Amino acid sequence: MIVLLSGLFLFFGIHLLPTQPNVREGIRKNIGVSGYMAMFNIVSLLSLALIVIGYDQMQGAPVRINPQLWVPPTWTRHVTFLLMVPAFILLAAAYVPSRIRDAVKHPMLASIKLWAFAHLLVRGDLAGLLLFGSFLAYGIYDRISVKNRVALGPLGNRKGTLRGDIVAVVVGLAAYAFMLLWGHAFLIGKPLLRVAT
Repeated sequence: MIVLLSGLFLFFGIHLLPTQPNVREGIRKNIGVSGYMAMFNIVSLLSLALIVIGYDQMQGAPVRINPQLWVPPTWTRHVTFLLMVPAFILLAAAYVPSRIRDAVKHPMLASIKLWAFAHLLVRGDLAGLLLFGSFLAYGIYDRISVKNRVALGPLGNRKGTLRGDIVAVVVGLAAYAFMLLWGHAFLIGKPLLRVAT
């Protein structure tokens, strides 16, 4: 549990810096913009590695370390599959000037919240609550923060187009299909679809 909590602490610590502009600018003045970006990327990668390792360790841990807090009903699996479709489209829309992005404002954060909520529905253990619950809380907090800071996201003021909508949907659906058929099994170690043999 210590490894997972350490990874989450580091990840959210570095990702919450932009919500504190004065602190972020102070760090940038001390180490420069490139130093800040290098630090941000290194800590992000390290924290993600710790999160993956820590979560995997907890999955194989005894019940006293990773207790089952509730038993998700079978139907929640289908809801999760459904919610992940817009989650992937919104993730793609964060990097494409689309009308989807214009309407949602911050599709990356919307994607994170959908992803976290969808996974909370099917994970009833402590590890799942820690991982997905903390990402859901972060997504909610950061969405409020970017609204207050009037942060525009990676594409700035670029206006969306129908072509951007099509790209976001096609890329999002392709990513969803990849994760559904192969990616989740390869990256997470758990296949999502049972193949008849």
